[in-house]
Amino acid sequence: MPKQFFALKLVPNRPDFAQTMTAEERGVMMQHIAYWKPMLDTGVMVVFGPVMDPAGAYGLGIIQVDDEAEVGRLIAADPAGKINRYEYHPMMAVVSDRFAQTAS
Repeated sequence: MPKQFFALKLVPNRPDFAQTMTAEERGVMMQHIAYWKPMLDTGVMVVFGPVMDPAGAYGLGIIQVDDEAEVGRLIAADPAGKINRYEYHPMMAVVSDRFAQTAS
């Protein structure tokens, strides 16, 4: 079965989170990066990083997994999910020089 792609959005607990993180929150966000980095190396995470939206920065990631249940397990284990919240949505198609796939 081909991998499924999902867009993950990490929504901060306040609009100015990126600019006003406490030392404790910054530590959690460093754990967040450390959590996802190995999955970037193995290809589960395709790309991730902050989006500097003028209305409020948020995190964005694209993952490829076997099923939606895996998405839930991955975001539940992310330390950043304890101080922020996740939204995620399946992607209908992925077009890149690394991947070319449409949803079935």
